[in-house]
Amino acid sequence: MLYTKQLSLNHSSLQKSIALVDCNNFYASCERIFNPKLIGKPIVVLSNNDGCIITRSSEAKKLGIKMGEPYFKVKKIIEKNKVKVFSSNYSLYGDISQRVMETLSYFVKDIEIYSIDEAFLNLNGFENYEIDKYCRHIRNKVKQWIGVPVSIGVGSTKTLSKIANNLAKKNNTYGGVCILKNWFEIKEALKLTPIEDVWGIGRKHSAFLRKYKINTACDFVQVDKGWVKKNMGIVGEKTYLELLGVSCLNIELVPSDKKSCCVSRSFSSPVEKIKDLEESVSFYASRVAEKIREENLVADSISVFVLTNHFNRREKQYSNSIKLQLPFPTNDSIKIVKKALEGIRKIYRSNYRYKKAGVILYGLSKHGVTQGLLDYDREVSDRMMQTIDTINNRYGSSTLKIASEGIKKTWKMRRKNVSQCYTTRFDELVEVNS
Repeated sequence: MLYTKQLSLNHSSLQKSIALVDCNNFYASCERIFNPKLIGKPIVVLSNNDGCIITRSSEAKKLGIKMGEPYFKVKKIIEKNKVKVFSSNYSLYGDISQRVMETLSYFVKDIEIYSIDEAFLNLNGFENYEIDKYCRHIRNKVKQWIGVPVSIGVGSTKTLSKIANNLAKKNNTYGGVCILKNWFEIKEALKLTPIEDVWGIGRKHSAFLRKYKINTACDFVQVDKGWVKKNMGIVGEKTYLELLGVSCLNIELVPSDKKSCCVSRSFSSPVEKIKDLEESVSFYASRVAEKIREENLVADSISVFVLTNHFNRREKQYSNSIKLQLPFPTNDSIKIVKKALEGIRKIYRSNYRYKKAGVILYGLSKHGVTQGLLDYDREVSDRMMQTIDTINNRYGSSTLKIASEGIKKTWKMRRKNVSQCYTTRFDELVEVNS
């Protein structure tokens, strides 16, 4: 038997104020910054190789285009309604994200960057009326300075701020800012939130809960806590307590140390030749080395993997990976590419049509921690990588690259509708005619 109880929220923890700032339809909003003609027009952004819909503007959502839907399935709707289609432009999106986060940090000292388009802010010490005014000020400044619209939700816990943010997005009466600090408003918000939309409750648990007639967040917090812990573990219990106003998830001011870093892509068309695989793996290895350098990390081992298209039952299948130890912890692209090539040559098998390859770096640690290494001139390596990064940052990615990455890249990811890198390449800057 499932026991329920009267909803009772934690009073003391309501002194905390956590805001979640979420960029609205972020990728689509980025595309509109430098092309204002797109404002008010339906937009979709596609995944790698222009495969699936990963972002929809509000206008595109109204047309019934679903998130994650394959592009070819909705192509007729897109063409009929003149929906603007873009390939993913991660250089642009990443740079705009950094600008948004820097703007937020100007207004709030404690900030946790949760994803490319989300951040938690610590607003402790503000009165409720001040929070509303300040959040609207932040929202206006982000739109004015960066050009990206955001929604802001505020609660006493991260989970409640997530629910508040969803309401701010979906209900225009909030004007983009929803604050859940009032007892009645919190209860009503929990009633309006389907159980599968609660942060921390995945598809499996939501299906399980619905079997017990637990359909909303409000239904969930009225069951016995012991039952929740027994059936959903410690994660479920924390979600339960967070919804009741008990903060279990602190704002992480310092990102957790990474254990690994990966770069992988699906090919635009199947790859069969070892030369093409070597080029792709060289490219991925160089990019993943750049990534860990950005975070001042080094890696002690590397893994290379390949796989065929397992959806194509007419072709024979093969997948394999290999993990190799680097001679010493490093973030040197040349050394990492060399080891990656060694790996791909060991696992390559002829007469297969490969769909995807990737490189993963393991054993990440802070640069400068390792000591006592022989046959390794760290200073020379660091200067060389710093020079390469400086030139590529200034003149565009891959201005300087390793020869084994190739030039034509016939295997490269399909991006037929990619926009300009307006902020990261000099040759693609916006030109203003006087």
